Amino acid sequence: MSEQTQQRGGTPARRVVVVGAGMAGVQTAVALREQGFTGDVTLIGAEPHQPYDRPPLSKAVLLGTAEGSAFDVDFEALGIELRLGREVSGLRPAEHELDTAAGPVPYDLLVLATGAEPIRLPGVEGVPGVHLLRTLDDAVRLRPVLAQQHDIVVVGAGWIGAEFATAAREAGCAVTVVEAADRPLAGALPAEVAAPMTAWYADNGTTLRTHARVARVEPGTAVLDDGTRVPAGAVVVGIGARPATAWLADSGIELGAHGEVLADDHLRTSAPDVYAVGDCASFPSGRYGRRLLVHHWDNALQGPRTVAANIVGETPEAYDPVPYFWSEQFGRFVQYAGDHASADTTLWRGDPTGAAWSVCWLRERRLIALLAVGRPRDLAQGRRLIEAGTPLNPELLADPARPLKAATA
Repeated sequence: MSEQTQQRGGTPARRVVVVGAGMAGVQTAVALREQGFTGDVTLIGAEPHQPYDRPPLSKAVLLGTAEGSAFDVDFEALGIELRLGREVSGLRPAEHELDTAAGPVPYDLLVLATGAEPIRLPGVEGVPGVHLLRTLDDAVRLRPVLAQQHDIVVVGAGWIGAEFATAAREAGCAVTVVEAADRPLAGALPAEVAAPMTAWYADNGTTLRTHARVARVEPGTAVLDDGTRVPAGAVVVGIGARPATAWLADSGIELGAHGEVLADDHLRTSAPDVYAVGDCASFPSGRYGRRLLVHHWDNALQGPRTVAANIVGETPEAYDPVPYFWSEQFGRFVQYAGDHASADTTLWRGDPTGAAWSVCWLRERRLIALLAVGRPRDLAQGRRLIEAGTPLNPELLADPARPLKAATA
């Protein structure tokens, strides 16, 4: 018997409500229809805009080469009700109701897909000229700043900081990136892997200041913690994101150390009839032996299929994808697959000072993660090898002229 026929005393579940109209939420609603769900589907979004994809915000929308990035989905034809510009303020699982400013919203099955929200820089909230880049409105506000070629200070040398710096340089702005750690991507990659990326900033004409923090922002200036004053027509903060789950504080839904919803291996939450998917949720990975919190587009694309399969009564496999993401920065295409935390061996393929190279992480001679810079074939083959758990020959693997798939033990 499917979950649709098991709800609320045996009556069919007629309504699925999805909270969050980003990639994870939209894909959940679409997957439900693709997998044959015939009940009501309601998609609630906090923003007033037609649901849109986020990756173009840091490039095409920001530079004015695209006005938006709305999903190519005919919601009306699919029978998906959109409720946009609606903030959800609470959840009462016992009553199967959401709280919103427009009144309670009942559900039979609920999917949490609220994504992540940017971490704000303390002490500068509300200061003119300080920006975040997370939403369409953020990108639209920043577009004239780039068009006028202001001096830009970017706080944070992570993925989003590097992508924004790349776009700002392309627009002709002078850019200084301020990073508290000793290198770019300190929270994402080991020191020896991130080290070659430091040179990318200078090669692009971007100033990178490590071991530095923005202490305060004055008109036209960012003041660093050592007293240095950096010209700043605008300050863009990119110091990370956290799951957008504060509204669940009194719901009884179990949250993790980072505020994420703790989902199980089928993306079910601790509350009955409630699922969680995308950036707002972590899941246990059998492949990696630990819980993963993945703030990337591919996770928001894949997870909804598992949720929809559960809702329509299929028995999907445990959700355990190989995490994947990409970034375009400083003229380079960077891709990463897997999770390197438990690796016992690190191998390089190619010269990291060159335009194309890869890093492979192994555990017991099996590939568990791979970073590819300008080597998309390595990424594609490596991702399949990770999924298969194929034993590899480290000596063959380290030869950049040899295809990864030909480096099996």
